[in-house]
Parts: sequence; structure tokens; C-alpha cells
Amino acid sequence: MSGLTTPFGFSSTATEVAQGIDLTGRRAVVTGASSGIGAATAHALAGTGAKVTLAVRDMTAGQRVAKDITGSTGNQEVRVAHLDLTDPASVTAFTTAWEGPLHVLVNNAGVMACPEKYTEQGWEWQFATNHLGHFALTTGLHGALAADGAARVVVVSSTGHQQSPVVFDDVNFAFRPYDPWLAYGQSKTAGVLFAVEATRRWAGDNITANALMPGAIYTNLQRHTGGRGSGRVPAHLIKTVEQGAATSVLLATSPLLEGVGGRYFVDCNETEVIDRRSGTLHGVARYAVDPDNARRLWTLSEQLGSRSGL
Repeated sequence: MSGLTTPFGFSSTATEVAQGIDLTGRRAVVTGASSGIGAATAHALAGTGAKVTLAVRDMTAGQRVAKDITGSTGNQEVRVAHLDLTDPASVTAFTTAWEGPLHVLVNNAGVMACPEKYTEQGWEWQFATNHLGHFALTTGLHGALAADGAARVVVVSSTGHQQSPVVFDDVNFAFRPYDPWLAYGQSKTAGVLFAVEATRRWAGDNITANALMPGAIYTNLQRHTGGRGSGRVPAHLIKTVEQGAATSVLLATSPLLEGVGGRYFVDCNETEVIDRRSGTLHGVARYAVDPDNARRLWTLSEQLGSRSGL
């Protein structure tokens, strides 16, 4: 089966892919929207007329971005809500406070290659932030997504997923020496697997979920790596923030994605499944789209969440 292709590519911007899209009256949530590609994603969605909620830890930064978005788009329906993905109580507060249907959920927030750190529940920080928090958020908003009738979940993953599959017997590095890049890779693989299983489980609700690699963009995500990520990406492959948000916005808005789920996109197009690390920013590891792995991860995530009271 050939992958889904679109008229857009590496250089496309979020504004370009959203051009002509009308989401007036529909509602969207973007996590981590206080800076970087999250802010650019929220800006583009607001430009379609959607009612956009910026789900952020830093409320001051979030309010500043919301004000900028309203000023540049004229959209008065931009709000900010507190969300700390590493705190189960914060996630529960967000989901229980939500009222009405939800059309688009962009799971954008994340951390990369951070020093060894664990939550109060004993969860490794990157796995907790990049996957478990978003898992709890999305499942907690399932009713709102189902109520929309054609909702989309967008999961920001990374080519970094090729660094590691989910090591089911040791997701929290209780037995392995901690490695920041292996932990990052595992958490990003988890995001792709979540999109696969959410699409399967929620097909009857017409909810689709897709994952993506936004590209190499210099943002606050690189604060633990000296501001330049892995340092291995050639300069000509570095994107602007607007270009980095394009694939997220495409998956959230494009009619070409209607009814499409469980897939992985790079540069606004579905990428190939690979069995060996590609050495490029393209390709999705077979283990990251394996349905058995996806079901196993869902069960594990539910188990971990139930132990924390989620």
C-alpha cells in the first residue's frame, strides 16, 4: 500500500497548509503551546476560526502567546489553561473541567534528552511527559472527542523514535543504565504506538490519530542539548518554527486526512516503514507501528495510570 501524499513538503509552513480551511465553531487543544512549534500550531488553528485552548505549564507565557495570536488573527476565542503532564492531578483537573465536544487535540508538549529524573510515581521523566501524560489527557477527553463525531488526535513524535523501541519490561530504567537519548527514543516510539491503537480502539467513534516528525527545529526543546538537538542534522535540513508546525496543522485540518489514522508523517507526507535505522529524518520503525506493540503499550499505560489514581 502506497503512503498518503499531499501537495505540501519540507518547506511548507503551517499557514500555507491551513489556507482555505474553515474550522469556525470547532474546538482545538494544543499542549505545550507557550512557545516553539506548539505556539505556531495554535496560531495556525486560530487562523482557521477554531476556538483554541493553549494547554500549558507556564500560564504567563501562555497568556502572552494567546494575546499575540488574538492580535494577529482577530480570533477572540483563544484561551489558556494550566496543564502539567507529569502531574496526574493536573491532567485530571484539565479533563474534568472540559465541557462540550473537542474536534482537534494536538499532543505537542515534550522534553528531549533531559538528565535522569523521575516523577513522584517513579516514572522516567521523558516517558511520563511525552507519553503517559498525553495518554491520560487523551483518554480523559475521549468523551469530548467522540461527541465531535469526526475528531482528530495529532501526536508529535520524532525520528528519535528510531533510537529505541518501548522496552516493556523496563520503561523506567530500573535495570538499564539511564541514557537520555534512549529514553527520548522510547517515549517517541510510544507516541506513534498510541496513535495506532487509539485509531483502532476508537474507530466506532470516528476518532482518528496520527503521529508525525516535525523536522529539526531550534526551540526550547533543545534546552538540555545546548540548543542544537543531537547536533547531527545538516544545516540545510533545519526548519523554521512555522515549517516545523506544518505537518501538525496538516494532520489536524486537511480534508485529505479525513478518516485516516494510525499513520506516521514527515514533511507533510506519510513516510515509509523501515527495518533498520535510516540515517535520515524519514522513515518509521516497524516496531513503532506494530499493532501488537500498540495494544501492549495501551494496557501498560492503563496499568500505570490506575496505580496513580488516573
